[in-house]
Amino acid sequence: MNRPIPLTVNGRAHEIDCAPATPLLDVLRGPLQLRGTRHGCGLEQCGACRVLIDGAPAFACTREIGTLIDRAVLTVESLGTVDKPHPIQQAFLDEQAGQCGYCLSGILMTTKALLDRNPTPTREDVVAALDAHLCRCGTHGRIVRAVLRAAARLREAAAA
Repeated sequence: MNRPIPLTVNGRAHEIDCAPATPLLDVLRGPLQLRGTRHGCGLEQCGACRVLIDGAPAFACTREIGTLIDRAVLTVESLGTVDKPHPIQQAFLDEQAGQCGYCLSGILMTTKALLDRNPTPTREDVVAALDAHLCRCGTHGRIVRAVLRAAARLREAAAA
């Protein structure tokens, strides 16, 4: 049975008319027209669909929208724009960390969660945080370098 479900995405309040068991990914890509979050496997195995819920990474492919009342959802669209990329996005561009880019929205959001809680991660911290993500293009080394570069830039910006 459908009913209006209040949902806050990227700081904006929405009322979504759908069944409470509807996956968050379907709502993001459907009624909200936020297409940055990707559908990869639908089984929490690849990380392409990861978003932040109350600051923590979560799989949007299996997260039921009915569990998100009074929770804050952030998607990759919350980070920056083409004209003014977020420092995380800029670091990924500078390191050429994306090849096809399909996995990057989830990786970017997991990176944001990591750097929000740990502004000085080690390489091992980055690898552990991104363990749930698959990059079929094999750019893992560049992705790790991009996360470390983003951390340094964010620390510099905070110190300024």
